[in-house]
This record gives sequence, structure tokens and C-alpha cells, in this order.
Amino acid sequence: MTDVRESGEGAVVIVPTYNELENLPLIVPAIRASIPDAHILIVDDASPDGTGAVADALAAADSHVLVLHRIAKSGLGDAYLAAFEWALDRDYSVVVEMDADGSHPADALPALIAAVRPGSRYGLSIGSRWAAGGSVINWPWHREVLSRGGNVYARFMLGLSVKDATAGFRAFSADTLRNIHLEDVESHGYCFQIDMTRRVRNAGYEETEVPIVFREREHGESKMSGSIVREAMGKVTVWGFARLFGRAR
Repeated sequence: MTDVRESGEGAVVIVPTYNELENLPLIVPAIRASIPDAHILIVDDASPDGTGAVADALAAADSHVLVLHRIAKSGLGDAYLAAFEWALDRDYSVVVEMDADGSHPADALPALIAAVRPGSRYGLSIGSRWAAGGSVINWPWHREVLSRGGNVYARFMLGLSVKDATAGFRAFSADTLRNIHLEDVESHGYCFQIDMTRRVRNAGYEETEVPIVFREREHGESKMSGSIVREAMGKVTVWGFARLFGRAR
């Protein structure tokens, strides 16, 4: 078994934020306790509630915490792509995505990271709500229906094998990110995670799922919206037909 204190070495956990003033001081210590050797990159999209200042204060107090300030909110996908570029430029071996709202369990980080270490057969590990052993707590029923239905549709249209292609808690090997044509990614919201999952598969990498207990946020508001859902459904449909006619990218 990988020692928790060694499991974060060479890894960076990307935490995108927009108005997460209450949550950020809670999630950063949880990550640090779970994987003390890892770095944390907070990517703040000019939050009007002062989240960026809190991020700076956390970074000033801990050399393992770093901050990337963006000038405006332009979507989750754009935030992650900027952070991926930052991480690859600094030669991290594992790059992790994690929400700031407390919904993703920090104690699952060692397993996610270990699954995509250099030499592993996997290029992507997903903290999965819907794999065997995964679950959700305090989630509104309509959100669960949306997530389950979206995943079923994505698996059908794109030929995916994972149960939770929409999950935002995941780890990539750096080699995987370097070889899946990030420059072509144009997804911004809910569909960004599906897009990344299919790109990993299309590039010939394998995925694995680590079951997690997902908890609904206690502070702040969800960023989910109707336009995000519509973007996801539209793009998955386009990608599905492109796959059917042999034009998948």
C-alpha cells in the first residue's frame, strides 16, 4: 500500500474557485492533511466575494499552496486548461482536478494519484459516484437524475466504459495530458469532463474509477445552469455522430 505521505509527491491538485470564500479555507487543510507532499494550485476567476484574497493568504502561509489569478470568469474548462498548461510547464507527474465546495472527499486523493503514477497502465483515474461502492449524500433528486441520465447518454453516444464520465474529481498522468491535444478542447462547462474522458480513450489510454462518497455543498451556490446542461447535451450529440461516422477527434 502506498504511504499517504509519499503519495502526493510530484502531484498538483488544481482547485478552481469562483465565490468560494467559505469553502476554500476548509478544503485546503483537508487536502494538505491527506497528501502532505503535494502542491495545491488555486485557480481563481476574479471572484467578487474576495475568494482570491483568501487564496493569497493561504499561499502566503504555506509554500505548498499556489495561486493562479484569472481576469474573468470564462468557464470551468478554460480554468482547467490554463492550470494544465501551468502544471505541465513545471513538470508535475500527476495533475488532479478537485472542486472547492467540499463535495469531493480529500481522503480519496492518495488512491486517485497512485492509480496514474508513472509506470501505471492508467492515464486517468476518476473519483466516481456511480461505480460500485460510490454514493451521494444530501444531493437533490433532480441533480442525481440529471447526473445519472447524462452519464448513460454519454456512454451510449460515445462508447465510454466509465460510469461517471461527468465527475469533476479526477487525476491525470502528465503524459496523458501532453498527448490528448488540449489545444483542441473547446468545452467550457459541464461537458468539459466528458470531453476529457473521451479524449483519453481516443488517445489509447485506459481509465479506472475509484468509488467515492460525494456530499452536497454546505456553503455557497452550485454553478450548474440550464445553459451548461444544454451545451453538454449538444456537444455529446455532435461527438457521438462524429464517432459513428469515423470523424471523432
